[in-house]
Amino acid sequence: MDITSLSGVTSDYISQVAEKNKLVNTSDKSFSATLNSAMDMLNETNDLQNSAESAEIQFALGYSENTHDLQIALQKANVALQYTVAVRDKMLDAYKEIMNMSI
Repeated sequence: MDITSLSGVTSDYISQVAEKNKLVNTSDKSFSATLNSAMDMLNETNDLQNSAESAEIQFALGYSENTHDLQIALQKANVALQYTVAVRDKMLDAYKEIMNMSI
């Protein structure tokens, strides 16, 4: 899946997603609030990865025969991981830009 459309990810977008998911109070625009929001999204990505792995194991062992649910779990985990990587890349780019500023 192509995630080039995520190149415009900004902290405002993270705040909007966090508000939609009620992860943080968006009236607090501090760096720590944004970082906490990103960490919460990282935890959610981890949960989706774990549930996809569990669904894969259940299917492999024959406990589940529903391939539809397996594909949904795998796709959710994949999209969440790609989004997390895109956010990480943007945060690293911002850090590098700050470090290159002269005082």
